[in-house]
Amino acid sequence: MTPIAPDGARTLVAGVGNILLGDDGFGVETARRLAQEELPAGVEVADIGIRGVHLAYRLLDGYDTLVIVDTTARGGEPGTLYLIDAGTPDGTGPTADVLLDGHRMSPDAVLALLATLCAGTGATPPRRTLVVGCEPACLDETLGLSPQVAAAVPEAVRMVTDLVRQEAAA
Repeated sequence: MTPIAPDGARTLVAGVGNILLGDDGFGVETARRLAQEELPAGVEVADIGIRGVHLAYRLLDGYDTLVIVDTTARGGEPGTLYLIDAGTPDGTGPTADVLLDGHRMSPDAVLALLATLCAGTGATPPRRTLVVGCEPACLDETLGLSPQVAAAVPEAVRMVTDLVRQEAAA
């Protein structure tokens, strides 16, 4: 059980990806390693894998901050890490139409589904959504990360750890 933060704030770190598609397993591997770290009270780490619909419903439980860890192809060198603020200025996140495919939901689709679910249930989405992304080298059907992405995992763990500590202190 995750200890409760003194102010009741909750953060979910969600490792997203498919371990059967090479570097797409980056988020899952990073979450696995983060689960071994000592994190502030109120921080939960989850291996979401390809269960995007599950993530959207889990967020209805009320989290102040969401940190998604996933591969993010932005044209950089493989292994490059990115920190992306995925929220909009009003904090509502994306509101595009959602294609419900439980095995192929991108983080954008998850956030759009969450916005729809929140509108229908009266729940509140996370106040802040961040993405720690890694430029992939290989997304072919293969087990294991490429050397470049594997080398980026420890830095991603440090990046997420720093983020959740900053959020806890804010």
